[in-house]
Formats: sequence, C-alpha cells, structure tokens
Amino acid sequence: MTILALEFSSDKRSVAIARNGSVFSETVETGGRSTAAFTMIERVLKEAKLDREDIETIAVGLGPGSYTGIRAAIALAEGWKLARNVNVTGVSSVAAIVSVAQTESIFGPVSVVVNAQRGEFYCATYDIAETAWTEIAPLKILSQEQVLSLSQGLVIIGPEAPKFAEGRLVFPAASALAKLAAVQTEFPATEQLAPIYLRETTFVKAKR
Repeated sequence: MTILALEFSSDKRSVAIARNGSVFSETVETGGRSTAAFTMIERVLKEAKLDREDIETIAVGLGPGSYTGIRAAIALAEGWKLARNVNVTGVSSVAAIVSVAQTESIFGPVSVVVNAQRGEFYCATYDIAETAWTEIAPLKILSQEQVLSLSQGLVIIGPEAPKFAEGRLVFPAASALAKLAAVQTEFPATEQLAPIYLRETTFVKAKR
C-alpha cells in the first residue's frame, strides 16, 4: 500500500510517502502560517519517483494542534478521494509524536504537550518502550500548573515541551504518520475525518 501522509498540525509541517511501512521520501516546512502543500507533495513524489496515480491511501494527522493546518490536510484528502477514489484515514498527531520520540530513544513514562491556546495545553501520558508504547492517561486540556503536577517524574515531550524545564522538543512527523497508517485495515468515509478538538465549538450569530 502506497501512502501519502500529511502532517500539518504543528509549526513543523511535513509530507511523506511510504510503501508497506518503509518511507520513500519526506519533506519538511517550518515558519509562517500558510502551507505550500502541493509543492511539498510534488517534491516527495519526485523524490520517490512516483506519480499521483500511484497513491493508494492518504493519511492525515488529526491533531490536536493547528486547527487551520489540520482542516487544510483534511480538505486536500477529501479532494484527492473525489478525483482518484483513494483510501483516506486519520491518525492522532500525538501518536505520531510518541512514535518519533521512540525513534529518538526517549523511553519510559512521558507527558506529551501540545498548544491548546488560552494559556492551556493538550496533555496525554504514555509509557514508551523500545518496541512498543502504551497510553497511560488520555488526552485532556490542562493549565501549565496542572501539566507540571501530572508530569512529576516524567519526561515532557512535544512541540510545547520547551516551555517546561528539561522538556524535550518533539514534533509530529509525516513519516511516523505513514508508518502508523500502514497497519490500518479499515478506512472511514472522508466526512468522518475531523480534527481532534476537545473544546466545545461556539458560534456567535452576527447582528443584523
């Protein structure tokens, strides 16, 4: 299965192509708020010596993280499916962070922190071993003080980890996303893909 992975949930955006769990190519973009998604896709296709028609599955990092970036990746996957009828799937970007940490030999219990805005953090706890990892505490939104309390004796990792003493900066990567997607056997309808967003969405009706 040839997978195109899109990970736009953080300030380090990436695109990768993998087949049967082996990554052929990956490109990374940092800085700015906009994402040159199609330029990045063409770059990895060229490096992998593949055409758009060779892509069988598109994997999207669902965050949490940049709502705009995640929605852009989902929209791209939806459009690609309409044009090529590929499989689409979503993967937690937190899981991708944990996978990257494992490849960087960060083992033991860790807290993953991602920016939740409003001075708060998405936080989940995992135990990472050399060959596997396990979720200890599910994702929730916490204040900085609550993260510190929860993470006593744990290594803090993630895009927001530098805001904590001895935190380890780890970004989600499209290459990790592709490997996680490679083991999936069921693929949801594109309309079921949605950003991981723990807050209730509120809308204010404009005054006439």
